Amino acid sequence: MMLSPTALVERLLRAVNAHDLDEVVDCFAETYRNETPVHPSRGFVGRAQVRDNWARIFDGVPDVRADVTRMSSDGSVVWSEWEMRGTRRDGVEHLMRGVIVFGVEDAHLGWARFYLEPVDESGDTVGDAVARAVGAPR
Repeated sequence: MMLSPTALVERLLRAVNAHDLDEVVDCFAETYRNETPVHPSRGFVGRAQVRDNWARIFDGVPDVRADVTRMSSDGSVVWSEWEMRGTRRDGVEHLMRGVIVFGVEDAHLGWARFYLEPVDESGDTVGDAVARAVGAPR
C-alpha cells in the first residue's frame, strides 16, 4: 500500500525516534536530492549519503529525538517543521529547529529543501541580526 506524502514523513519521524537506520534510509529514494539553500555546498544526491548522515547522528547524539511540530501537504510536496534534540557524546546539548520541504516520488522521499539549523542561543536581538546581515553598525 502506498503511503500518502504526509504519512511518509510520519514514517520517517517514527524511524528516527526508533533509531532504526535501515528504516530511515528506506524512506528515501536511491536518487534522493537534498538542497540546502542557506548552505549550497552542503547539498548532495543519493541514499548512501542519507545513511552516512543518520549513522553519524545516531552515534553522535545517542538519545536524539525528533518532533514534527507542523506539517502540510500540497499534492506530492510536504512542508514540515522539525525539532531535533538530545545530548551529544561530549555532553553538549543538541538542539536543531527548522523546516524541511519534501517532494515524494514513487512512494519515497525524492528530494528536499533543507532549512534545519542548530538553535542560536547567543541572545542576539533582531536588530543585531539585521545589522550583521546588511553590514551596518547598530
